[in-house]
Formats: sequence, structure tokens, C-alpha cells
Amino acid sequence: MRAPARRLATLLAATLGLWACDARSTAGPPRLVLERTIPLAGVAGRIDHLAIDPRRRRLFVAELGNGTVEAVDLANGRSLGRISGLREPQGVGYLPRRDEITVATGGDGMLRFYRATDLAKVGELKLGDDADDVRVDDATGHVLVGYGHALALIDPATRTLVRRAPLPAHPEGFESDGDRAYVNLPDAGSIAVVDLAQGRALAQWPNPGPHFNFPLALDHAAERIASVYRLPAKLVLFSTTGVAVQKLDSCGDADDVFFDAGRRRLYVVCGGGSVAVFERTGAAYLPTGSIKTRSGARTGLFSPELDRLFVAARAHGSEPAAILVLRPVP
Repeated sequence: MRAPARRLATLLAATLGLWACDARSTAGPPRLVLERTIPLAGVAGRIDHLAIDPRRRRLFVAELGNGTVEAVDLANGRSLGRISGLREPQGVGYLPRRDEITVATGGDGMLRFYRATDLAKVGELKLGDDADDVRVDDATGHVLVGYGHALALIDPATRTLVRRAPLPAHPEGFESDGDRAYVNLPDAGSIAVVDLAQGRALAQWPNPGPHFNFPLALDHAAERIASVYRLPAKLVLFSTTGVAVQKLDSCGDADDVFFDAGRRRLYVVCGGGSVAVFERTGAAYLPTGSIKTRSGARTGLFSPELDRLFVAARAHGSEPAAILVLRPVP
């Protein structure tokens, strides 16, 4: 994630003190508690995205600053090994049908495939500049990758490009419902709606005031899209037709957001050192608290199967890099 907007947004957030911004609860118990901390030995610099194999309880961590991707056994909190020598690993996805992981590296624009059992490389595909976020479509098994000014649809069986959808700017956070993808475009100040079958953008929704929209999540059942902005720190809820239906204060320097459908909640992971929690009552979301994490811990992954939120915390002062395992509380 090397887009100019990301660097500028981080600088402005720090300058304006937005990292200290916090969506605090007005009443009630905490919605998340720290269950355990899993150290990541020898990891320096920024940590990017995560992927999970919930059946075997394996977490895969893109250790961008290290140039590595690590497999972590969640049962015992131990490393299962690392893939090394990568140029800016950013996105990682787990392919359950093939028991493989796929890694997007921004430094060389590659998408690589590895066996999840022993992390042996089994294939690769050249995409282009700044290969970034990765999503795996549960219905089709296809891999979606944001890179350059496009979204790529990949067949992991043949490791070939099925379709390319051009975009007016670099894609950041995105989600798909099988037919369409909703894509944050911070450099274009908008959210794009992409027809995956046709490989083209159908619409662009302009940002409703705030700037630098990085993380995005899709609630399929409620037909709501959550996009989180950095300047100022805002959570905006959209309908799937592009109407901004709600705007809320959030924590600062957000880079991941997740719906917890079972609890009707939203978790926003922020580099300001917290996870903000929002809960849906009727048609509206309300802030219901936050939990302190660590400065710079802005990426994570919510696993409905394991019912845990994993937050990647970079090394900070005397604290080593770690995965913070947060348990939702009813």
C-alpha cells in the first residue's frame, strides 16, 4: 500500500492529532477483551494484512517491513515457518479448496502461490505496479487483487488472469458480493462499483465530505457498506445503491473494518492504538466502546468461524511485534 494518499493521510492524521481520536462508550461493559498475545519473533516494521485457515487454525501474516509472510499455529501460538525474500508483502489470502495461500507483493507487482502445509512456492503471476489487497471469493474460489489502477480476477487453478477491471485510481479496501465489487479509491475521492463479469466500473460514489477512505466492509444481509475515512476520522455507512445513510466519529488511522453479523456489530481497527466498536440498533449503528491496542496496530482480521478478532501489532519500544487476539463479549 504505497499510494501517495496513504502517506499523506498518515502524516495529516499525526499532525492533527487524529490518532488520539477514540469512539468511546457512554455506558455498558466492553465489547472486546484481550484474550491472549502471540509474539512474532524478529519482526520489525509495518505489518500488513492477514488471512486465516479456520479449520486448521492457521493465521497467515504479511510482515511487510520484514519482507516475510509468517504462518502461525493459533492452537499453541507458535510459528509454523516464514516465506522470506519478498518485496513488500501486502495482501494475503487463503484458498481452502486448494489449501494454498496467495501473496501480493507491492515492490515487484507479483502474485505468488504457496502450499499452506509447508509454504513451498507452487506458482506466480505478474500483475503490475503495487499489487496490494487480496480477497478470495467463497462462491467461485477466484482471487481478487487490487493493483495499479485496476482490480484483477484470478483463477487459482490455472494461476491466470481471468479479467481486469480498470479503475481511475489505485484501489484500497474492497469487498465483493460475487457479482459486484465495492472499491475504495482514496486518490479519486470516491467508492467504485465494479461489475466483475464485465470487468468494468459501473459507478463512482463521491465521498460525502471526509477524505482518505481506506478500509471497507460489506454486510450482505443488511445491504450496507462501511467505509472508514482518515481525514477527519469518520465511519460512513452506505446503502448498496450509494446513499450515505449514516456518518459517525471513529478512531484515527484506520486500515481495517469488519462486520460481526451475528452480534450486529462493526469493528474498526486503527493505528491510533484502538479498535472502535459500533452496534446496530434498528437501522442505525451507535458507538459502544473501544479497546486499547498499540500505536501503529491498524490491520487485523475478524474470523466468524473462530469468533475472534486478530490485530497485528508492530514492534513498539520494548514490546515485540505480536498478534493480539481479541474475544467479543456479548
